[in-house]
Amino acid sequence: MLLAIDVGNTRIKAAVFEGTNLVEQFAFAVLDFNKNMNSILTKHQNCTDLIVASVGKLNKNDFSAFNNQLKVHIIDNEFSVPFQNLYQTPKTLGIDRMVLALGAVLKFPKQNRLVIDAGTCITYDFIDENDTYLGGAISPGIHLRYHALHNYTANLPLLDLEDFKKLFEKDNDFDIIGNSTKNAIHSGVINGVVHELDGFIEQYRKKYSNFIIILTGGDAEFLAKRLKNTIFANSNFLLESLCQTYQYKIKK
Repeated sequence: MLLAIDVGNTRIKAAVFEGTNLVEQFAFAVLDFNKNMNSILTKHQNCTDLIVASVGKLNKNDFSAFNNQLKVHIIDNEFSVPFQNLYQTPKTLGIDRMVLALGAVLKFPKQNRLVIDAGTCITYDFIDENDTYLGGAISPGIHLRYHALHNYTANLPLLDLEDFKKLFEKDNDFDIIGNSTKNAIHSGVINGVVHELDGFIEQYRKKYSNFIIILTGGDAEFLAKRLKNTIFANSNFLLESLCQTYQYKIKK
């Protein structure tokens, strides 16, 4: 069995796989790493391998304590990938973005692929039908936009996505015209992100045909039903791509 771990800046997502089947998944704070790792390994004692993609502060040394229990695979920028990387600064390409691109290439062969990861940041990564990684874009995610409006103004309150969900339990309750400061903030943040996503997709669509859109990340499910474009939405795509990365590494 395989334990796959995606280390973010403040949160860790993990999943146990048997072959390519996801058995159980977890999410916890980076600060609770050791406690949760021990808990997972106690519950899933058949895990033999650990594969890690980290864009946070945890590194190889943090996982060395588990070398006596698991074979540890840390994905870094030197990892051999099944696509040509044309990023001008390949060593600065986030490991999460690289793994998502790898997963897209293996799962959707011979297609143009746009991978959108809607988390703390929204990242766009494009891999063409010839398996060439061309690059993409990075913009602030929903959480960052709410915080920026609060932190860089004198009087705007700090809101979040949960506030939005409580106010607008049904989509038809949400009007693009915010009739209060709070509603205006929600309108700006949510509609801004949705229109950005649709706008990017339309630009790619004009330039490329035969292309699939993969939407993932913590906000994927929330955003998927608000987009006018047809997408493949999977909030676990990075963890599944880590599993595919492991399978690819073993087969190679």
